[in-house]
Amino acid sequence: MTAVDRLTAQTAVESPATLKVVNPATGELITTVPATSAEDVTKAADRAEQVFASGVWSGLPVRERSAVLLRLADLMERDTRILARLDSEDAGKPITECLTGDVPSAVESIRWFAEAADKVFGRIAPGGADGLGLMTREPVGVVAAILPWNYPLAMTAWKVGPALAAGNSLLVKPAEATPRSALHLAELAAEAGLPEGVLTVLTGHGSITGTALARNPVVGALSFTGSTDTGRRILKDAADTNFKRVSLEMGGKSPQLLMPDALSYGDELIDHMIEAAFLTMGQNCTAGSRVLVHHSIADEVLDRFTTAAGRLVIGDPADPRTQLGPLINRTAFDRVAAAVDAARADGARIHTRGLPHGLPQRGAYYPPTVITHAPEGSDVLTKELFGPVVTVQTFTSEDEALHLANATEYGLAASVWTRELDTALRLARGIQAGVVSVNSYSEGDITTPFGGWKQSGFGGAEKSTNAFDQWTREKTIWIRTR
Repeated sequence: MTAVDRLTAQTAVESPATLKVVNPATGELITTVPATSAEDVTKAADRAEQVFASGVWSGLPVRERSAVLLRLADLMERDTRILARLDSEDAGKPITECLTGDVPSAVESIRWFAEAADKVFGRIAPGGADGLGLMTREPVGVVAAILPWNYPLAMTAWKVGPALAAGNSLLVKPAEATPRSALHLAELAAEAGLPEGVLTVLTGHGSITGTALARNPVVGALSFTGSTDTGRRILKDAADTNFKRVSLEMGGKSPQLLMPDALSYGDELIDHMIEAAFLTMGQNCTAGSRVLVHHSIADEVLDRFTTAAGRLVIGDPADPRTQLGPLINRTAFDRVAAAVDAARADGARIHTRGLPHGLPQRGAYYPPTVITHAPEGSDVLTKELFGPVVTVQTFTSEDEALHLANATEYGLAASVWTRELDTALRLARGIQAGVVSVNSYSEGDITTPFGGWKQSGFGGAEKSTNAFDQWTREKTIWIRTR
């Protein structure tokens, strides 16, 4: 029996309902896990509240909590291949991407937050001689995280690291499609010495398990990563119940903005454009799905970009050579295909080399696709498709470039390419997004905050010491001196 099998047995809930975990590359069933009911969420929250009140974790000195999390990071590193395989199978992610990106990133997150926990200080107000104002930060208590399926382990680590380092008891609901790496992580946390009940993984349906977490009065803070529509429902559920603090990280329609001198970066530019557009099959909230290029270089950029996209290796996610796997399921395939077909019918030009022969018929594979002359207002320009589809538009001035870049309801990320420092700063300041990278595709590193504007989210940032704000609350203590 594997670690995930053991944990599934240990956390099995009373409800007989189960979730099917399906391999998107083949359409075949991998396993089933329990589907947590609303009643079970209530029991888990009550148990987490008792554990928090006991002080078995929340009452530990911060360095002792850090030591447990550092052991967890070591165990995750030990089990790198297991964790990579689980995410690759569940999400259809290329195994090389998981081994070199997702798992190392998750390990780094746990380590960084473990080491940062004792460096989050309180404040003292500049009062007079008759008083002293102390502002301290305390753990919220019972908190929850609802996770996406595109980066199952990495997103879990972004939540687990600061939430546990701060002393909370955390309830985690992984996405229905990708629960197994979170289950294995919880098993490793127990092995590292985390007390029982501090980290609880609740597999289940978003409409049941997720809603129950959003409405539970014991949960004091909830961090969600996922779609904008689901984020709205979570916010409403929290408002209808206990006004729990809600942090939302949602969709994106990120521009890649190329100025006239962008091609001076050569292959580095094209490599970053390809990564931005097609990493995780475009199922990435910061995917650079809109290429905005100065008209003077548009033809060459389009030729080099489409050629590079056509060279991407599409195939079995378990093959180390694979660069693009399938979409998460056939529903996602149908959504992406419908948007591209509608654009084609309205006059857009579709650039794609299609799929290689021999892929499983039940696999949700979609080829990397570049679209030019997309009609204004079309879904391919305005909707987050979450697939390997990129539009290319041209501009003639900085003002027009900024207008196109900001012509979206989202504001998560963007990238700017130019050697002109003043131009880069003007554009970076003018783009309405929480993260803007210059001469790269990047979300920053673990030390920099990550969060969006507009309908990409609000309420808190991931990464950096700012992440602790989601999981702590500030208290003012006023001391009258005499």
